[in-house]
Amino acid sequence: MEVNPPKQEHLLALKVMRLTKPTLFTNIPVTCEEKDLPGDLFNQLMRDDPSTVNGAEILMLGEMLTLPQNFGNIFLGETFSSYISVHNDSNQVVKDILVKADLQTSSQRLNLSASNAAVAELKPDCCIDDVIHHEVKEIGTHILVCAVSYTTQGGEKMYFRKFFKFQVLKPLDVKTKFYNAETDEVFLEAQIQNITTSPMFMEKVSLEPSIMYNVTELNSVSQAGECLSTFGSRAYLQPMDTRQYLYCLKPKKEFAEKAGIIKGVTVIGKLDIVWKTNLGERGRLQTSQLQRMAPGYGDVRLSLEAIPDTVNLEEPFHITCKITNCSSERTMDLVLEMCNTNSIHWCGISGRQLGKLHPSSSLCLALTLLSSVQGLQSVSGLRLTDTFLKRTYEYDDIAQVCVVSSAIKVES
Repeated sequence: MEVNPPKQEHLLALKVMRLTKPTLFTNIPVTCEEKDLPGDLFNQLMRDDPSTVNGAEILMLGEMLTLPQNFGNIFLGETFSSYISVHNDSNQVVKDILVKADLQTSSQRLNLSASNAAVAELKPDCCIDDVIHHEVKEIGTHILVCAVSYTTQGGEKMYFRKFFKFQVLKPLDVKTKFYNAETDEVFLEAQIQNITTSPMFMEKVSLEPSIMYNVTELNSVSQAGECLSTFGSRAYLQPMDTRQYLYCLKPKKEFAEKAGIIKGVTVIGKLDIVWKTNLGERGRLQTSQLQRMAPGYGDVRLSLEAIPDTVNLEEPFHITCKITNCSSERTMDLVLEMCNTNSIHWCGISGRQLGKLHPSSSLCLALTLLSSVQGLQSVSGLRLTDTFLKRTYEYDDIAQVCVVSSAIKVES
């Protein structure tokens, strides 16, 4: 009968520990009123407890720190840190020790070792220590693979490795919505929800626009010359709470004149989110490039550049329109017609020639009109005709204007 030789034990021991910040110790206060049977006994015990806060013994918050008792959760955007120690448990000198640490994700394998050079020798009761860091950029299963190779005094080459499996969770749920204004401005609403079990301090939430846009943050108000956050002085986001951030993007002048900026899919930019948890542990996330489907304007676009908010009844007022040839190939010869409605009456010559409009170019047009009805009135009735294709483009409900009695003074 064949007998298998006993498995040889390794001379080196490998220990891997995750490095995390401690947490504040919390105690459970037990107290009673002085007229109860224990009297002041419970209160005195809490005052003598070194873990309680002097003068605030009945609060659960303590002055001591607690070391992590388990591996804990790792969230996307945080920095994973680990302490690796290889100890010589034997009574002989070990040579050519090589310690290698790799992190295996669902898409790649990363080498986290600070040095790939072998240690010449390791004496008994001595150890090799290393600290690795990695910013987690993927969610899902991660496997830390630690491999150790060495040579015994007898010249035998030995090798072993250990696997440490952990899950990376998503800390935030980010949802975005786009709102297209009547002009080329785009409003972005970002809804950010804390889906962890601990509060977060939101250090920064900003939008990095693409090269085509300038961005304005709408998350603060000015009071007495001081800029104050709309979320208050404390930027904490409690577990499962949601906060909404608003941004206004406007195309840069050199891009706004091009029809391509207002047609098809355009890249807006990406969100940059930085937060802190517990004792200042920092996390950071950047979204992928946000894209929105811009509204289609057809071959010709008409937009308003200037219009008053309030006008007097039966008194002329002026508006400025911008007409853009969205075609990239064809020059248009346009004719403007102004059709009166029940409340809006146009002043000027209808059916006039606007001349030739080259591809991706624009022209501004000043028009005069008046309203015969009070209230909120819709500006409608403009028609543009392409004389070459004999195609007419109708523009109704271009904007709204508030019409008041002429006895009421309109502020300019």
